[in-house]
Amino acid sequence: MTDLRVAALRWQAERRPAVVVEVTRSQGSVPREAGTRMLVSAHEVIGTVGGGHLELQAIADARALLARGALAAASPEQRIALGPGLGQCCGGVLGLRFVPLTACDPAAWPAPAPRFTLQLHGAGHVGRAVVHLLATLPCRVQWIDERESEFPSGPLSPHIEKRCVEPVQAEVAAAPPGAFYLVLTHSHALDLALAQAILGRGDFGWFGLIGSRSKRASFEHRLRERGFDATLVDRMACPIGLPGIEGKEPELIALAVVAQMLQASAAAASAAPAATRA
Repeated sequence: MTDLRVAALRWQAERRPAVVVEVTRSQGSVPREAGTRMLVSAHEVIGTVGGGHLELQAIADARALLARGALAAASPEQRIALGPGLGQCCGGVLGLRFVPLTACDPAAWPAPAPRFTLQLHGAGHVGRAVVHLLATLPCRVQWIDERESEFPSGPLSPHIEKRCVEPVQAEVAAAPPGAFYLVLTHSHALDLALAQAILGRGDFGWFGLIGSRSKRASFEHRLRERGFDATLVDRMACPIGLPGIEGKEPELIALAVVAQMLQASAAAASAAPAATRA
């Protein structure tokens, strides 16, 4: 969504003729929710309203409007029944509206809510692979390492903040309550110092530590010696990553742990309404 806003503002500055296709409402099983947008010009498409026949038809309709020069104002909402209308098995109903880009204010489009706020410690191979994946996801990331040389050159996505500081464990206090923590540093001693700082807060939403089962056993012993409650230590994810994704390549580890964080954030989101009802 952030990239879509940036692209829409750029197209406006370039005075590029374009249509914003917006999902206005949804009911039942549909590929995208209300508020989803897609940019369509004569030769380019950015974003998606769900793919498949629905999206192909929406792109064709938008380009037909552009070709006719018929977009002086927003078109009436189209009500689309995915099953009988398009032959898609989703079976839901949604509304689509076609709006000229010139009539839009992309800067006012709401950004997607972040799935989680992550404090990521470590800019080595796995850390860089994780950041590469998170650059495409709605989240907030504080990426921390004491070694400036380990960070990649060039700009990062706006939602990823690089911090080169020392001592890095002091940054744990700066994260908001419920934040996720992922510790991937080059030093077991530093990993232990970070684990103590994170567990010492006790309000983490998820905490992952890279390492083997033997590393976990060693850390559990040391942390309990330092007075940490066993129930709290048990919440530490180590080894990291969803089970069943085998391999030690940085990219595979990154895929497994990002999937694990998304799973944890989904579980927290579903638990929140239940807690409110209770």
